[in-house]
Amino acid sequence: MLLSHISQFKPFSLSSLSPFPISSIPFFTSSSLSSTAFRVPTSSSSSSSKSLFRFCPFHSLKSRPCHPPLLPPPPPSSAFSFACHVSTRGFPMDSPPSPDLAESAVDSVARDLKNQSLDDDKVEEEGPTLLNNNNNNDKKKKKKSLEDLCWDHSFVTALPGDSRTDSIPREVLHACYTKVLPSAEVENPQLVAWSESVAELLELDPQEFERPDFPLLFSGAEPLAGALPYAQCYGGHQFGMWAGQLGDGRAITLGEIINSKSERWELQLKGAGKTPYSRFADGLAVLRSSIREFLCSEAMHSLGIPTTRALCLVTTGKNVPRDMFYDGNPKDEPGAIVCRVSQSFLRFGSYQIHAFRGKEDFGIVRALADYAIKHHFPHIENMSRSESLSFDTGNEDHSVVDLTSNKYAAWTVEIAERTASLVARWQGVGFTHGVLNTDNMSILGLTIDYGPFGFLDAFDPSYTPNTTDLPGRRYCFANQPDIGLWNIAQFASTLSSAELINEKEANYAMERYGTKFMDEYQAIMTKKLGLPKYNKQLISRLLNNLAVDKVDYTNFFRLLSNIKADPSIPEEELLVPLKAVLLDIGKERKEAWISWVTVYTEELAASGISDEERKASMDAVNPKYVLRNYLCQSAIDAAESGDFGEVRRVLKLMERPYDEQPGMEKYARLPPAWAYRPGVRMLSCSS
Repeated sequence: MLLSHISQFKPFSLSSLSPFPISSIPFFTSSSLSSTAFRVPTSSSSSSSKSLFRFCPFHSLKSRPCHPPLLPPPPPSSAFSFACHVSTRGFPMDSPPSPDLAESAVDSVARDLKNQSLDDDKVEEEGPTLLNNNNNNDKKKKKKSLEDLCWDHSFVTALPGDSRTDSIPREVLHACYTKVLPSAEVENPQLVAWSESVAELLELDPQEFERPDFPLLFSGAEPLAGALPYAQCYGGHQFGMWAGQLGDGRAITLGEIINSKSERWELQLKGAGKTPYSRFADGLAVLRSSIREFLCSEAMHSLGIPTTRALCLVTTGKNVPRDMFYDGNPKDEPGAIVCRVSQSFLRFGSYQIHAFRGKEDFGIVRALADYAIKHHFPHIENMSRSESLSFDTGNEDHSVVDLTSNKYAAWTVEIAERTASLVARWQGVGFTHGVLNTDNMSILGLTIDYGPFGFLDAFDPSYTPNTTDLPGRRYCFANQPDIGLWNIAQFASTLSSAELINEKEANYAMERYGTKFMDEYQAIMTKKLGLPKYNKQLISRLLNNLAVDKVDYTNFFRLLSNIKADPSIPEEELLVPLKAVLLDIGKERKEAWISWVTVYTEELAASGISDEERKASMDAVNPKYVLRNYLCQSAIDAAESGDFGEVRRVLKLMERPYDEQPGMEKYARLPPAWAYRPGVRMLSCSS
């Protein structure tokens, strides 16, 4: 069967000058993008299918295998529905995309679901803009103390747990979690920083962060009233190979907080000590990696990209030995714990581990799926059968995929589309995750587990921030769209093995991933360039130019809004608005850029949009500030010396990445020479 051999695909090799090979996965053809009837190939015909790479402008970069950049980060306050999703009060994305993105997926299942009365509740969306708009209303709400938080423990009450509660590393069978207490050694812990917007989500009084015992509570040294700590069991594919049981090796979930909007938020301490899933590790985290995760969680949210959040960061006051470069020379580093917040930390691997263990645990896969649908996808539970959600597979037997006859199929399709949308947004801002193992893939379509991530500086499609990913570069920037599809294939295979979905439904979910990704990618790139419609040739040439001249990705698109829609501008003046990013280019390359800007200017002039209006819309989707690795490192260096001020400044700066923020321009500069030293631009998996 098709799904049974997907796991044997080999990772992309840079030397092959070809995309990550997903040629055996059923996919779409150009014509199917606008079709409502999707042909899902059978296993015998799947070999002719195309990779996502074939349909993106990066395909023309012969020497640099790449993939499409992403959609413009949407205003966080805008209304939005994913395909196969009608938003309800349990909306699982904390950074909803813009209406324009939803409109781009014309044939999406969401359109059909919207026409059904699945749920009368409206989305209670959250985001920086929304928080600002409702600031006065929020202030009127009674803020809570830590003791007033409303705890719920649905995960541990609804699902089977480990009969043991010790943290001895072992294989945990027939269980979704192990109850375990934080055990990190603490000595005079200190609060480094906290997020105001996450405190707002939890309706937590800001004065609580000034409590003398706050660092003790959020380092796990003292129990938090109402918490019921546990570590989750999951498995996963790491670098394309099945790794068996993994699990929360250094993260301990405290429980779920229910706010006044009935939103469910899990609190988790990362670096809180050993669990049964720690294997040979110590269950701890260092200040260096914790600052990176804390800052990037909040920076991605402000960019409009779905992500787990971070409430606070505390030091433990104890040192932790780390061999950062795996060279046999460990050194002591300050220990730290970050409190991560998400509506759920369920991953693809949460389901994989139980399906892998065989029929005896298939019931756990179903129970986990039922739990996720009930608490995070309630609109799927409420679906009614409808012909509008039946899709012809195009096979000779005229079979159909009816998403309302099997809630697990509808659920799989939505996860596939959320994942595609997420990856599209990563590509749009030049973000490379670095470790896209299936245990690092959220079922809610959130960015999760910030390890050796990196934002593009000089545009290099083969860039990977992960030293462990060399030399194969499986998880490089260019490969992320195809890796997302590969991971969806593993997830669909898991559900198929557990007999929750059939092969046609699994294939259809992968079809939807491809369609959703391309719809969103094209919409993102169109907005990044301020164009009225997608122009593949123009964008292909631009990406080729950026790669050849290694132009800074973020700064280029920010400056592009200064181009005037005036075809009469003399040729020698065309590149003036871009001179700060087009550095050290010779005559031949200058001519290539002039040629591109000339065509681009003509497109702008034909659009009829004023320069002022276009600049405003482009600046709203092209950030001035992103969390470059050297900015993280500057904050880390200061914090390791006892100065937490830079962490807090960067956090504040990243709350408004699309604003000019006069006086902060230095944070938008190109990386200094020292930023290319080992451990800054590239890090290891365990960093």
